[in-house]
Amino acid sequence: MSIFSYIRSIYALDTIDTRFTNSSGTPYRTVIDTRTENAAANAKRDDSIPGAGVRTDHSGRPIAQPSNWKTPEFYFYYFVFITIVPYMFWVAYDVSRPSDPNYHKYEDLLSPGWIPGRKIDVSDAQYHSFRTNVPYLALLLTFHPILRRLYDAFRPVPSRSNSPKPNGSSYISAADGDARLEQRASFDFGFAFIFLTALHGFSAIKIVIILYINHCIATQLPRKYIPAATWIFNICTLFANELSEGYKFEKMAHFISPLDGVGLDSSSALHSWGAWLDSYGGIMSRWEIQFNLTVLRLISFNLDYYWSLDRRGGSAIEKKQLDPSNLSERDRISTPPSAKDFSFRNYFAYATYAPLFLAGPIITFNDYISQTKYPPASIEKSRTIKYGIRFLLCLLAIEFLLHFDYCVAISKGNPNWSDYTPAQLSLLSYFNLHVLWLKLLLPWRFFRLWSLVDGIDPPENMIRCLSNNPSTIAFWRGWHRSYNKFLVRYIYIPLGGASSRTWVETVRTIFNYVVVFTFVALWHDIKLNLLIWGWLIVLFMMPEIIAGILFPRKKWENNLTAYRVLCGFGVVGNLMMMMMANLVGFAVGVDGLKSIIHGIFRDYSGLVFLVTASCVLFVGIQVMFEVREAEMRKGIFLRC
Repeated sequence: MSIFSYIRSIYALDTIDTRFTNSSGTPYRTVIDTRTENAAANAKRDDSIPGAGVRTDHSGRPIAQPSNWKTPEFYFYYFVFITIVPYMFWVAYDVSRPSDPNYHKYEDLLSPGWIPGRKIDVSDAQYHSFRTNVPYLALLLTFHPILRRLYDAFRPVPSRSNSPKPNGSSYISAADGDARLEQRASFDFGFAFIFLTALHGFSAIKIVIILYINHCIATQLPRKYIPAATWIFNICTLFANELSEGYKFEKMAHFISPLDGVGLDSSSALHSWGAWLDSYGGIMSRWEIQFNLTVLRLISFNLDYYWSLDRRGGSAIEKKQLDPSNLSERDRISTPPSAKDFSFRNYFAYATYAPLFLAGPIITFNDYISQTKYPPASIEKSRTIKYGIRFLLCLLAIEFLLHFDYCVAISKGNPNWSDYTPAQLSLLSYFNLHVLWLKLLLPWRFFRLWSLVDGIDPPENMIRCLSNNPSTIAFWRGWHRSYNKFLVRYIYIPLGGASSRTWVETVRTIFNYVVVFTFVALWHDIKLNLLIWGWLIVLFMMPEIIAGILFPRKKWENNLTAYRVLCGFGVVGNLMMMMMANLVGFAVGVDGLKSIIHGIFRDYSGLVFLVTASCVLFVGIQVMFEVREAEMRKGIFLRC
């Protein structure tokens, strides 16, 4: 493989996650077995036309269209990209120079940089925390797998199966799978106590208590009460964690003994002991901030256990005649393990699994147990190395962006937005969203990399770049994808799913979206800005849903170019609304957005810029459409 082919493979969809290029119903070992057979055919295939096996419409014609990459239309789009994209970076850089009149307002928010002559904007608390802890995280990534291998060496898995392995050495019997689960879950269980204590100090006790209560809800309540009790307990836990600020020991001491200290020595034994416990809060004393993700795992365990009770009449794997060591992703998620696998040890090991504990991605309990028993075939050393390289390139990208574009510091420096031109306002907001995207992408990819190195393959959270999302619904399918899959499995499908074939079904779909995004907003944080953000997302989804009913693709099958252009115009407005919603929820808030909009429309030049920006967005959207067409020509359908 040449160096250029290797670089290209780093940016392949398959490098990010094999789920993107293979059906969720196909075991990945089957994909590996056919890879060599198809290699020669793939090398000769013309990707400019739809290949064999791609999806077709009701008339039998391929949904994917022939390539537009070499048409005059797209050569014009290339010219727009070559000229406009550098200009966008220049506008943001121009207002981030020391010569800018507003530089003094945010200069104190900047830090010394490693690029000569430039400071770096690390005023965002989340990214600053991640950036500061990268060396320590790298040590964890190195030593955790080493510790596991040392543990495995001292406690090797005994082979419990005397039957010969059929057709290849990759086969693992059910008995050997149980032995591997015993080995790995025991290590995860023991390491979790060390990890939680280091992270949260004595507050680890609070986490253990919450986990124990949740386990009791699943295993000791009558079956019909489990779903309701699970949701009520976990949502109440989210609110209680926030309102009580993590149940400080000293506050609990005051609650237990409110009169203690009145007329006595104020440093009473109980209060002093509580304060002393609080002083040992570990590396992250505010444990409740990261606990939201753990809540999702608690819900997953309880509901997976609840649904497993319907299948206690016999093994689902035996009924379907499946090979437990070669399950597809769909079967790993939907097929419950045996009753004994829902033990407290396995539950605790899953809920506190170190590589995914702090930031995810989220993996269901069923999937965790399956991968713990049987090593996933999707984890290959060469792909994991490429994934690590891609993570480092993303880290380099945000570092360069924050050295030359101080959009976050400008928004935090109490700016007078009327000092900026419409172009500057819009592009500062645009790059602010890209910083938001990158600062979330990096921890998600780092912790997934750690998990891959450790032998567990969770879903990739980010599929597309922020600038490669042509619809609100597609955006949410690809942003925090593992969370999206959680919402679909545990909330959306139980509510009835989504269908927009009739107006009645559309109303039900919108109602389901409102329920889901209200939960999403409250799950993120109990703030008005986020609640408004969640409802704005649903509001901005409605035009897309309604347009899909009024302008169905099947009515335009004889003029798909016109349909593509029509969709492009619709998506321009959709993207602008989506950007506004995200600015409200995660960047400048409602008041900041009002000031930005007022600054853009304060004179005629703002309207001119808006029209120009809409045209540029239209060009970008057409390229986004063609990227997806290129994927569909290869048989890849991501729906985002």
